This record gives sequence, C-alpha cells and structure tokens, in this order.
Amino acid sequence: MHRFIVVAGLLVVIAACNPRLANGLRKKDLRKDVEMVTDKGTMVIRLSDSTPLHRDNFLKLVKEGFYDSILFHRVIKNFMVQAGDPNTKKPKPGETYGDGGPEYTVPAEFRASMFHKKGVVAAARTGDDINPQRASSGAQFYVVQGKIFTDVGLDSVEKFRLKGRKLPPAHREVYKTIGGAPHLDQNYSIFGEVIRGLPVVDSIAAIPTSGRSGGDRPLQDIRIIKARLVRRK
Repeated sequence: MHRFIVVAGLLVVIAACNPRLANGLRKKDLRKDVEMVTDKGTMVIRLSDSTPLHRDNFLKLVKEGFYDSILFHRVIKNFMVQAGDPNTKKPKPGETYGDGGPEYTVPAEFRASMFHKKGVVAAARTGDDINPQRASSGAQFYVVQGKIFTDVGLDSVEKFRLKGRKLPPAHREVYKTIGGAPHLDQNYSIFGEVIRGLPVVDSIAAIPTSGRSGGDRPLQDIRIIKARLVRRK
C-alpha cells in the first residue's frame, strides 16, 4: 500500500511538470522532432515555433499514428513530394489521390522569414478559387525539392508568379545555391524543415510517376512506414 502511494505521488509530480495541453499534446512534445521512416530511408523534421497551429496539428497527428503506412501520393521531380492522404493506406492501382484527410482545415500562417528553400515542410491546400483564405489541409503536407535558380529565373518568378513582389536578397541567395520553389512563397504555410536525411527527398522525387494526367502518382508505391516523435539532438 505504501509503495503504491509513493508511485502514485511520483506520477502526479511528473504530470505536473509535463502538463497536457488543450490539444492533447504535452509541453515536452513541442520540443521534439519528427522522425519519418520511409521506403527510401529516414528523415528527421524539425517543426517551427513560428507557426504553432500547424506545428501542434502535425505533432498531434504523428502521435496518433495518422501518417503510418500512408503513401507519398504526388511526386514532381525538381518541385516537391506530397503525402498525408489516409486513403492511400490501402491504395488501388491506377487510382489518383489527394482528396482524403480530416474534415477540418488549419488557418494560414504565412511568415515573411519563412520561404520555400529545399527541404522545408509545408501544408498542402485547395486552390484560391474555393479557398480564398488559403487555409491548409488538416493533414496533407509536402517537402520541397525544388531546383537551383539564376538571377534571371528569379526575376521571372517575381514578375509572373509573385505578381511583382520582390524576394528578399538573402532568400534569393539561397535559391541560387541550395534551391527551392520560390513561386510558392507567402501562398502556402511552411511549418518545418528536414534537418537530417534530405537525400531521401531526392530519392523519392527521382521515382517515375504517372505524370500530370495521372495525378503525378509514383509508379512504385513509396510509403511512410512510421512517423514518431524523437528527442532533439
């Protein structure tokens, strides 16, 4: 009996030091990274405190096992790899995916300091015609592969894709060295970055796909085997 009281008391102390938040997460979860094991290797994602709505939603889904066994259902080389449709857990040959997920959306969180360099993780969403607030999908996300740009190429992006909005000089330098997808800036909510395992993104992006007419689905299924929270190193 005394032993039980001691153990129970210890559990109360631990819970008090690590309280559960309103969304079901614990404070310590906010300081963890996401390890994503795929058929092409493992990558580690660090989420951003600058976009807390997206961070918390992603952490919650990872803890629930939502992403386990889900496919990268849309892949475009030199652009991005996309996942998060739960309908892909039991995929059918020839099917296109991208409409599945939770019923809710996440309000847009655009930050001037966050841009679509190679390796960033951002939320997918429906188009402006039906989603003028640019709210994010409740689960679908993409990881940028992108490409390396020249100044001429970036000038063209600013003029035709960003409607005259200028890219900050520091961002331009990254797009000219590491690469990315600058035309997406301030249009999709970025909430993290691959900090280890970036070659995995290149491996997934290199897989032949069905092309645009087939929803850019990889001809070889590439699955997220397991996603879990891990201690930051």
